[in-house]
Amino acid sequence: MQAVLIIAHKQPEQVMALAKQLVPTFKVWVHFDTKMKVTPAQQAAFDQLGVHTFSKIDVRWGGWSIGQVAVELFKAALKDPEITHFHLISGQDWPVQAPAKIAHFYENDDHIYMKYFRADQVRKSGELVLWWQKYYFPYDKLNRRTLFGKIYHRVSLHLQRLLGVNKLKRLGYRPEEIYSGENWVDLPRDAAEYAVEYFETHPKLKKMLKTGAFSDEFWLPIIFCNQPEYRDRIIQKHYRYILWKERYGSRPAILDLQDLPALQSEPYFWARKVVFGISDELTQHLPLASREPGKPEN
Repeated sequence: MQAVLIIAHKQPEQVMALAKQLVPTFKVWVHFDTKMKVTPAQQAAFDQLGVHTFSKIDVRWGGWSIGQVAVELFKAALKDPEITHFHLISGQDWPVQAPAKIAHFYENDDHIYMKYFRADQVRKSGELVLWWQKYYFPYDKLNRRTLFGKIYHRVSLHLQRLLGVNKLKRLGYRPEEIYSGENWVDLPRDAAEYAVEYFETHPKLKKMLKTGAFSDEFWLPIIFCNQPEYRDRIIQKHYRYILWKERYGSRPAILDLQDLPALQSEPYFWARKVVFGISDELTQHLPLASREPGKPEN
């Protein structure tokens, strides 16, 4: 049996529709952002469906909180000894292929499916990604998306660079040990167990992530890429279609019917991001009757 772990921020009715697609094949765990309103009737429907739900963390964009949600989802699902593989998705993902076909692809597969890169070698929005862990940021308390948050980020980054702040050195990390990537991964059980145990037993890693920016994109790449026995098992694919453009006021783009040809062009498993009311025509064409991708080489 495999598990799908869902990080949900909004639209419980969409999360319910997603869960209904998945429960015939997967066991499903959902974390609802504490700001998300789930009615008693909706909660009863999730319970009746057999979906494991909890609401523990106030998720803030740019902070560690979304990474902590992932940790809590893995910990909850790992209590079930029947689970062999874990697929971490958002509440705005949608299966591109039949869930049974997705599960079949990962059966008896011990690879880690995760995108990663060295943080000292990549820039985003003009900033070295390494800076997001080298310096201190309070984005679980400060709203990074507001005008004040954007100004604070630029000013704080400039001042910390000017003052020679180096959190990594204080915590005993070298720049070449810091990796980043995407939060969305597919893990076999032993890798999920290792990641959670490592995180819980390394307080310096916890401190770095809790005081960094966008730390949900760092924790698994740092843990796996610095251990050869796990790094050698990583496949740099996650079979998720994500369009990194601005559309409908969102980046990544909210997908609609115009994305169907792209979804048909490669054997994707998940489409992100889907929003009911905008993506309805697209979801009517999913899942696709496309072939399962071939197994990649390391």
